[in-house]
Amino acid sequence: MQTYLVGGAVRDALLGRPVVDRDHVVVGATPDELLAQGYRPVGKDFPVFLHPRSGEEYALARTERKTGRGYHGFVFQADATVTLEQDLARRDLTINAIAQDEHGALTDPYHGVRDIEARVLRHVSEAFVEDPVRVLRVARFAARFASLGFAVADETLALMRQMVRDGEVDHLVPERVWAETRKALAEPQPSAFLRVLRACGALAVLFPEVDALYGVPQRAEFHPEIDTGVHLEMVLDAAARIAPGNDIAGFCALTHDLGKALTPAGELPRHVGHEHRGVAPLRVLAERLKVPTEHAALAEQVCREHLNAHRAFELKPATVLKLLSALDALRRPARLELFLAACEADKRGRLGHEDDAYPQADYLRTARAAAAAIDASGFIAQGLVGPAIGAAMNAARIEAIALVKTEHS
Repeated sequence: MQTYLVGGAVRDALLGRPVVDRDHVVVGATPDELLAQGYRPVGKDFPVFLHPRSGEEYALARTERKTGRGYHGFVFQADATVTLEQDLARRDLTINAIAQDEHGALTDPYHGVRDIEARVLRHVSEAFVEDPVRVLRVARFAARFASLGFAVADETLALMRQMVRDGEVDHLVPERVWAETRKALAEPQPSAFLRVLRACGALAVLFPEVDALYGVPQRAEFHPEIDTGVHLEMVLDAAARIAPGNDIAGFCALTHDLGKALTPAGELPRHVGHEHRGVAPLRVLAERLKVPTEHAALAEQVCREHLNAHRAFELKPATVLKLLSALDALRRPARLELFLAACEADKRGRLGHEDDAYPQADYLRTARAAAAAIDASGFIAQGLVGPAIGAAMNAARIEAIALVKTEHS
């Protein structure tokens, strides 16, 4: 029996990145042999075990054979005769198909080290086309490594286009699409996720509401980048800088401008009312992908209210309180922070405005704090009861926000 460190742990070590998860493959062993050594089984579809001391994952070397559509149609073979090279052959990208033995020696039959050095995302074999999830995974790895100079190999992109034409991505279930998307939105450069999916045709299939934004013009004085799709990419990357690793902020950024695809042609390049038009396609997208409730709810607030955030200094104190209440920000300040991150990203996601200040954020934070400091105890002490307490608190909060506005003017 031989064990090897495989996949992301080897790749990230070669890139000089922190190694978070350590996965191992076991060659020349049976499940019974691992059980006898104290390994604990966790795999359902194929034999995966947890090490008795470290708790790290150890999977028996295995092969895969395609038997049907989508990513469910596979038959796995995992026994002592499967070689390390056969196991590595079933992996998606060459940079993920490198193994390291206990002495640090690398097994690299598909030249993953070379592709790491060349900054290329390249498929291991023609078997790549058998699993449509790999289209999303390649796009996600592009989002992770674009800042390091990685790009998808032309021949890999060609295979991805073939998979889209053959209808393979049509068989992806919503949970898998969302799982990969959620991870991509938390990567350093989520715009690369969209660009790769669009380049292979998968964006129009999986995210038609987003794909429809490309080519839609905006007013140049507000959006020097003109194209709404380009703006969206810039907003995604700005959100990744402002709220790194936060997929809720990323999803809000992804969906904040969906209404611009629905602007009547005669009104272009103006987009009056796009913040309201965008709610319907956002709900359709969120329902189709089974997006978590909190993601969808906050994204809807960002879609409706991002223009109000931009003009916060122009809003009446009562309107500011209404905005904060709609966000449930008085009770949940962290929710306001995510809202502001997405709105600030929208402001900075414009050509030449990447480093613009966003004083609206501090104003709304301070207004929230002032409003939240008003509680019912003083009004109860005055003898108020029932609805009168709520009305008095509301008036006091509006007055507190008015004072904050004066200080920020």
